[in-house]
Amino acid sequence: MNLPEPAPKDKLLFTPGPLTTSLNVKRAMLRDAGSWDAEFGSLVANLRQQLLKLAGVSQEAGWEVVLLQGSGTFGMEAVFQTCVPRTGKVAVLANGAYGNRMVEMLERAAIDYVVLRTAEDTPVPPEALAKLLVLDGAITHVSVVHCETTTGLLNPIRALGNVARSYQKAYIVDAMTSFGAIPLDLEQCAIDFLVSSPNKCLEGVPGFCIVVCRRESLEGCEGRARTLSLDLLAQLQGFDANGQFRFTPPTHSLLALNQALNELEEEGGVSARAARYRRNHQVLLEGMRPLGFWPYLKPEDQSYIITTFQYPRWPGFSFEAFYRKLSQKGFLIYPGKLRHVDTFRIGTIGHLFPGDVEQLLQAIDATLAEMGLASVGGLDAEAAIEPAHG
Repeated sequence: MNLPEPAPKDKLLFTPGPLTTSLNVKRAMLRDAGSWDAEFGSLVANLRQQLLKLAGVSQEAGWEVVLLQGSGTFGMEAVFQTCVPRTGKVAVLANGAYGNRMVEMLERAAIDYVVLRTAEDTPVPPEALAKLLVLDGAITHVSVVHCETTTGLLNPIRALGNVARSYQKAYIVDAMTSFGAIPLDLEQCAIDFLVSSPNKCLEGVPGFCIVVCRRESLEGCEGRARTLSLDLLAQLQGFDANGQFRFTPPTHSLLALNQALNELEEEGGVSARAARYRRNHQVLLEGMRPLGFWPYLKPEDQSYIITTFQYPRWPGFSFEAFYRKLSQKGFLIYPGKLRHVDTFRIGTIGHLFPGDVEQLLQAIDATLAEMGLASVGGLDAEAAIEPAHG
C-alpha cells in the first residue's frame, strides 16, 4: 500500500486567527466521535465547565456557557437575535471594523440601534457612553469589542460596563481575541454576555463559538429569538435537557479544544499565556523599529494581541510583494483594515514563542533586501522618524 507523503511544515500564522496550533491539538482531531455517545456528551459537559472556570465564574453563581456552531460572528449575531426585544435598542460602541460589523448585524435583523463612534486609534470614552445613555432612554443594550483587531486597540470594558450597569443596561462584549489571553473579571466588568471563539487565544481550531452569560439574563429572553439556529436560549435548554447540541455538533473542533484547554492549564493558565504573548509582542516591537516599521497606535492603547504597522515611507514598498515573499518563507501576516492609512498587521498569539518572532524578523529583514530596500540605517533620515499616530 502506498502511504501518503508527510505534509510539509505548516506556515507560521502571525494573524488574529485562525492561529498556529500545537501538534497535539492537531492530533486530537485524528479520531471520530459520535455526537450522541455518552463519552462525547461528557466531553461537552466538561468543556463547558472548564470554560466557566477559565472565565472566573460558575453555575452556582448563576453563569452558563453556551456553545454554538459557527464562527465568533455567529455568536455575536445569536446574542442580538436572541436577547434584544422587539422594542429594544442597542448602543454600539464602534472604533473599528468589528464594531461596524455589529451595526450590519443589527440592520439585517431590523433591530433599532445607535452608534457611538470614536476614531480607530481612540478607545471609547466611558463619559461619552454615560452622556449617550442620559440622552437616549430607549437604549436597552450596550455592545463593544474588547480588543478591536482592526488595529489591536483595547477598549476599557470594565469602565464601560460600570457605566452600563449604573444605567441598568444589558452589556455585551465581543472578546474574540482577548478571552484566554487577557485576564477578565466578568462580575467587575458587569458583563451579561461575553462572546469568544476557540480558534483565537484558546489555541483551538474553528468550528463553533462560545457565549458566557448570566443565566438569568438569557432566561429573560424567552420568546424573543428571531431565528431557529441562532436561538441561544433554545441551545441552553437543549444542553439542560440532554447535554446535546440541537443540531450536528462540530465534533472534531470540540476534541481539539479539549486538548487546547489541557495545554492552557499546563502552561499555567491565562496569566502565563498572557506573559508569553506579551513577550512575543515586545520582541516584535523591538525588532520592527530598526527595520523601519512603526506601530499605528499609541503604546498605552496597544494590546499584545495584534499590532498594526504603518507602511514605511519608502518609494518602491509594495505590501503585496512583501506579503508574498514572507509567505514563501513560511510566515503569514495580515493586511490592514484602515481606510485612511496604509497598514498591515502582525499577530503575536497562538502557539508561537519569542523564537518564532525572531525568525519572522529575520525573514522580514531578508525580504526587504530582496525588494531592494534596506533597514532604516541605510535610508534617509526621514524614514527613521516615528510617524504621527492616527
